Amino acid sequence: MKRFANLKRLGFFTRLLDEAPAVDRYRFAAEQIVHAEKAGLDSAWIAQHHFHEREGGLPSPFTFLGYVAAQTSRVRLGTGIVTLPLENAVRVAENAAVLDLLCNGRFDLGVGTGGNPSAFAAFGLDSAQRNEIFARNLEIVRTALVGKPLDGGDTLYPLRPQLDKRIWQATFSVAGGARAGKAGDGLLLSRTQPRAKEAPKATLAEIQNPIIDAYLAALPPGCEPRIMASRSVFVADDHREAMRFADIGLRRALPQFLKGGHARPGETLEEMITAFDTHVGAADEVIASLRTDATLERVTDLVFQVHSVDAPHPYVLRSIELVADKVAPALGWTRTAPEVALAG
Repeated sequence: MKRFANLKRLGFFTRLLDEAPAVDRYRFAAEQIVHAEKAGLDSAWIAQHHFHEREGGLPSPFTFLGYVAAQTSRVRLGTGIVTLPLENAVRVAENAAVLDLLCNGRFDLGVGTGGNPSAFAAFGLDSAQRNEIFARNLEIVRTALVGKPLDGGDTLYPLRPQLDKRIWQATFSVAGGARAGKAGDGLLLSRTQPRAKEAPKATLAEIQNPIIDAYLAALPPGCEPRIMASRSVFVADDHREAMRFADIGLRRALPQFLKGGHARPGETLEEMITAFDTHVGAADEVIASLRTDATLERVTDLVFQVHSVDAPHPYVLRSIELVADKVAPALGWTRTAPEVALAG
């Protein structure tokens, strides 16, 4: 049975999309991360989104992770991602440094160019220039973190040069993979990507393996690869329950899915599950599904999220348990932290 030999770490990821008011979204996400730590997971990641609550519910990732850091003690905390073109780069470095100090070195800084074009307009920026702004801001973040003088001569306080070795870059492209590799950063791969018109039936592995190839080819000699794949995973205690939530969640997510550039899937639930690159079902079904994903043979980190099934909060907590107890060990992950008894 296929096991992923390179898989070293397992994480939980959330875009804070629970069907609830903002205050409950934040509470649920914090509880899910605490639950993930108790289940023995290695990391927890959150996304930043401005304005569009159907895409993501959190504009202030450092504030939220500071709140979560106070409730956890072991699990690593990461941004997946900070939308760097929309941020003041010096403030990103300052926020990252303070957060990493307060959580005792448990923070990883994931960055990307993303963001809705209208969000760029709201910030007085041109979305067409996102790549240039990203490159410029990332250089400033690095300069600040390692203690080099910034324009005007000031240097960062508090200083956290070790964070420079914990930067991850998210990308959809081969060029982006090469950029992350050249910098010696980690590579963040998305849970799904739009298919090109000339290859509408391409697998996610066929899209993402060339990105990994470019990343590894550009990585400096002696620099250890860090390759993280996010995947949509929802596990329930039985097949029928999983499919019920999948049918509700995927149909609800369809308008946003199409808006993101994806082709319209067929009408059946099975066609939608395939189109959304979702791994859903009872534990044995999800194990079998993930084993078909050739990208996962090459990753060091697997981070799972319940989007776009987005089942109610208690079922998300149960899915976390089932992934940690049944799914991930079957794929080659070894729990390194002691498991804590989970209530309920």
